Amino acid sequence: MENKKNNANPMAIVAYILFFVPLLTEDKNDPFVMYHVKQSIVLLIVAIAVAMLGSIIPLLGWFIIMPFGSIAVFVLWIMGLVNAATGKKQSLPLIGQFADKISL
Repeated sequence: MENKKNNANPMAIVAYILFFVPLLTEDKNDPFVMYHVKQSIVLLIVAIAVAMLGSIIPLLGWFIIMPFGSIAVFVLWIMGLVNAATGKKQSLPLIGQFADKISL
């Protein structure tokens, strides 16, 4: 079982760079890879929401939402990459619970 998990790690890492690439390969059947694909999709949605809110709301969005939201998304992205690289199935704080609700 350990070898299967280690073989899935590279594609789980790729999921955080381009989430759709693992969906085009045979690794789409691997639960570990799909777990990280779902986390990546939710992270992408949050990043888009931060960008939209940051650009729509004058001043507050430009000087608070956009910089701090972008930093938070970056930190979550790094955490996801580290979890995928180390073979952990650990939810990302705050947003990981929404990834469990996605069915692909």
